[in-house]
Amino acid sequence: MTTVDRPPASRPQPRSGPGALQTLVRYRSLRVIQRNCTISKQYWLVFVTRLLEPFLFLFSIGVGVGALVEEVSGPDGLPISYRSFVAPAMLVASAMNAALFATVIDFYSKFEWQGSYDSMLASPIGVRDIIHGELLWIVGYLGIQSTAFAITMWLMGLVVSWWAVLLPVAAMLVAFGFGGVGFVGASFLRSWLDFEFMSLVAFPMFLFSASFFPLSRYPGVLATVVQLTPLYQGVDLARDLTFGTVGWDSVVQVLYLFAMGAVGLAIAERRISTKLQP
Repeated sequence: MTTVDRPPASRPQPRSGPGALQTLVRYRSLRVIQRNCTISKQYWLVFVTRLLEPFLFLFSIGVGVGALVEEVSGPDGLPISYRSFVAPAMLVASAMNAALFATVIDFYSKFEWQGSYDSMLASPIGVRDIIHGELLWIVGYLGIQSTAFAITMWLMGLVVSWWAVLLPVAAMLVAFGFGGVGFVGASFLRSWLDFEFMSLVAFPMFLFSASFFPLSRYPGVLATVVQLTPLYQGVDLARDLTFGTVGWDSVVQVLYLFAMGAVGLAIAERRISTKLQP
């Protein structure tokens, strides 16, 4: 009998192409998150105090000042309590502050003083992995914070609609948008004195974003400027979710914040690459 030679069985080849590359990038970004989780265990008190920040905002301004302020006009034009008006704004404002703090001050500190990124770059982790991992860490952390905040709002009777279950998502979207822009700002820092520029931008936006007063209280030109600011997009989106007045404008606000984060992230990757790997 004669035997027929069969071709050897083909061995599985390693994955290649964009799909494998994207999987590898995601995996390495998770290593950055793992590193941050390990470090946070040593500084758990700082982690907890940052979780308490939005609650302090809510109880000091929403509850304390709210007892002195009459009802205000809500998203649908009907009068609502001042606490209900301020609470969604405090949620997204705290997300903005935390995202800017982490992407500007924390990032610059790790790069300039701690040398954390030099150690990471000595491994297979790249600049893109660092930026993506840091931003994922910030967004995930603020997702936990905003979930606890939203539950507190519900317990206090400040939630009207079931759309409010998406409040943590809105806060994470705000964190993504401001996080991407924050990385761009960090790439321009020359010394710690430049941190004042972050406050110069964030603090007026915090005050003039319809967080504490309805948009109708602002003069015509200023009202138009306020509507164009990124924090107002998040504030108005959070109020729509809280009171169930979601519409097409909410879709525009989501796209606005997502585009802000994506464009900022793309610019930051190029600029920070020249700093970390000159």
